[in-house]
Amino acid sequence: MQGKQLRKLEAELWRAADQLRANSKLTASEYSMPVLGLIFLRHAFNRFDKVKVELEKDLPTHPQRGKQPLTKNDFLEHNALFLPENARFDYLVNFPEGGKTVVNLEGHPEHLQIGEAIDLAMKSIEAEHDTLHGVLPKNYAAFEKSLLFELLRIFNKEVLQKAEGDLFGKIYEFFLNKFAMSGAQEGGEFFTPMSLVQTIVNVIEPDHGIVFDPACGSAGMFVQTGYFIESEGLNPTEKVTFFGQEKAELNTKLAKMNLAVHGLEGNIQEGNTFYEDKHDLVGAADFVMANPPFNVDGVDKGKDAVKKDPRLMLDGKVNLPKNDNANYLWIQYFYNYLKPTGRAGFVMASSASDAGHSEKGIREKLVKTGAVDVMMAVGNNFFYTRSLPCTLWFYDRAKEHDPVRQDQVLMLDARKIYRKVTSKVNDFSPEQMQNLICVVNLYRGNTQKFAHTVQHYLETASNLARETAQTLANLQKVFKEVQQTALTFARQQQFTTFEQALQLEEAKEVHAQQDTLIAAAQIATADSVVLEAIARQCHQLRKPQDKLIKQLIDAIATATKELQLTKNKDWKALNLKETLEQLKALQLKLSGNPTEEEPGLLHDTEYFWKQAQWLQSRFPLGEYQNVEGLCKVVSQADIEAKDWSLSPGRYVGVDSTPTEDFDIEDRLNEIHLELESLNEEAYALAKTISENYKELAV
Repeated sequence: MQGKQLRKLEAELWRAADQLRANSKLTASEYSMPVLGLIFLRHAFNRFDKVKVELEKDLPTHPQRGKQPLTKNDFLEHNALFLPENARFDYLVNFPEGGKTVVNLEGHPEHLQIGEAIDLAMKSIEAEHDTLHGVLPKNYAAFEKSLLFELLRIFNKEVLQKAEGDLFGKIYEFFLNKFAMSGAQEGGEFFTPMSLVQTIVNVIEPDHGIVFDPACGSAGMFVQTGYFIESEGLNPTEKVTFFGQEKAELNTKLAKMNLAVHGLEGNIQEGNTFYEDKHDLVGAADFVMANPPFNVDGVDKGKDAVKKDPRLMLDGKVNLPKNDNANYLWIQYFYNYLKPTGRAGFVMASSASDAGHSEKGIREKLVKTGAVDVMMAVGNNFFYTRSLPCTLWFYDRAKEHDPVRQDQVLMLDARKIYRKVTSKVNDFSPEQMQNLICVVNLYRGNTQKFAHTVQHYLETASNLARETAQTLANLQKVFKEVQQTALTFARQQQFTTFEQALQLEEAKEVHAQQDTLIAAAQIATADSVVLEAIARQCHQLRKPQDKLIKQLIDAIATATKELQLTKNKDWKALNLKETLEQLKALQLKLSGNPTEEEPGLLHDTEYFWKQAQWLQSRFPLGEYQNVEGLCKVVSQADIEAKDWSLSPGRYVGVDSTPTEDFDIEDRLNEIHLELESLNEEAYALAKTISENYKELAV
């Protein structure tokens, strides 16, 4: 399924499910687990059904006994959960509205309603699979029957019946994301924004051995690791072993469900990482990654478990920060969990990069190990539960043994790199993330990633340019056909005003622009100079072309109303409705749909050239170099001179180059988002004030 189709499906599913939640008066936390449980069940059934069909093809047939029955192991060997009949999605979708008498797990007949039937389905799955014991939600009996049947219907759409693993994984993550946003005050900390997780995974490249997350939340780090390994054409279950620890029971269950949805296995343990090390992995992990809770106060550092913690060993002794903040406990954990060749990546409050007193001393020791590899500053609003900026820290303990690399740290300031998701939430676009990964790879001496990414952008832009040329030629042809047909009719009927409205003075200039772009774009190659001219033409054409089409459509609409053309036989005989719809469809393909945030071919052609240009303009030789305002490789002496600060902004300087990428239209869209949000807040505040005033007046 293509990205746009997936986004539409996700949005449609969320709108329907969230509307049901609103009508049920449930909180996000009460509603999230049952919905995620049904997504889990839908995916498990799809996988089960597909494997069942494949297995039955090869089953041996006995002359008297018929085909050999399938066993649970048959399914497990094909990475599918075995589902008892009462836990299969089609069974639940077709469950009678008045209930049904079934045999329960104790072997007794029992009359169940749909909620109790779903509870029994979850218990039946847990009974078959030890790894899911106590994990799945089993409170469906508390829901209204109509709500449950509607949820089952939502997740029984035809497109979902045919969907396979990766699609369900993405939908599951999408719902986690949305629940985090809508219910942040109820515990949205279980979800780390995907773009940050993907950035961490792509920097440390976890492709073998033990992968550990001591604050694993909903296991997003493991899921993205799985995708990363699959992108290399490998099987995650054969390459890595996942270990996770999570303090909250709900989050532990979410993590286990998330892994199961993605066909991954992991050892997830519940426990407070400050006082318990459930997996005993000090010095044993190949990769460590996490988004730990920032700025936690109240850790009891007087406990022996903390005072003698081997995870806090640096320079031969335990290093306990003297203040209440636990950031530097986490920062040391990640280092000490690693093997001598291991890598770590984690999210941390920006304030930790410059913290003073005892924390500065710990930071100095860390820098002197040579393991600190990359420091990446990230801007505001990347999290749903906090708006402050953060920093991504990366260790590479193999650097400690490299006489050249041990003295180098890449400072990367990405605070100005982001896209707006909503008025209050930012993230990295896939291309922005890839560009940052390219910078890291150049720093490490790997130029292939950079060259491949630039080539991919240019090839994508050239392919889009050729598609743009074809679509644009079709649009021009249809436009002229509509205009000429309408003009001929207006002249024949002597509708002078209509004829004048159809003249469209700007048409000649716009058609000339179209002709120039078509001629260049239809022979476009993956050449940056050629594509630059095409990209600029795409940008310049969008507004005048859309304006011209609007003028034509408005002229016809006005005449239809004023001249009552719907009653004119000659006009109806022209049958222009279909041609106009065709024109609008071609315009949509070229210009996109701003209200649904769907860019068109003109935007995309320009966009991918811009991505290549962003990289090439900063690294013209295809090799690493320091870039003012973006990145700088510093030595331990440089860091010592700045009081052992690890804040990238203190090293890279300020970007003084003109911002060619600035687009006033994009900025206006951002302002519109911000205004919408402020209006919503103002409305809510006015409503609260009004209600409070009524209460006082009583």
